[in-house]
Amino acid sequence: MNNTEIERKFLVQGDFRPFVRESVPMEQGYLCPISGRTVRVRRAGDRGWITVKGPAPEGSIARFEWEKEIGAADAEQLLALCGSERIVKTRHLVPAGDGVHTWEVDEFHGLNEGLVVAEIELRSEDDAFPSPAWLGREVTGERRYHNSVLLRCPYKDWEDKDKQI
Repeated sequence: MNNTEIERKFLVQGDFRPFVRESVPMEQGYLCPISGRTVRVRRAGDRGWITVKGPAPEGSIARFEWEKEIGAADAEQLLALCGSERIVKTRHLVPAGDGVHTWEVDEFHGLNEGLVVAEIELRSEDDAFPSPAWLGREVTGERRYHNSVLLRCPYKDWEDKDKQI
């Protein structure tokens, strides 16, 4: 079992919708949103997950991640512990075109309405991947784009919003 997540994150600045294979509404909350370490609960339809993430070492995009699927009822009970502070988004899955990777395009709702971010999980830090025309500026190392940070500092409050679609 590999407990390492390697991903890169980008803003979306074009129309990705014609390429969407599947869209899933999601709701997630944080039981432990400590800087660099999080315990997240996520529900998507009748499925749920609990995820523990650690910090990325300086200069790296790889970090510890442990994830366990749980039932939707368990996820809902754990989400209740998070109170009303939740991230609500729709995740759109977009094949990268190389037969290997899939873009996860998160379209945020509620207090983060207007923010659209694309992530791609990689096999290694130097793994090559296609860059579609709708992909914007890379924000991998920018903490304000972390979902756990968006709870405390929602996109609606940003004065310097990046251009979105």
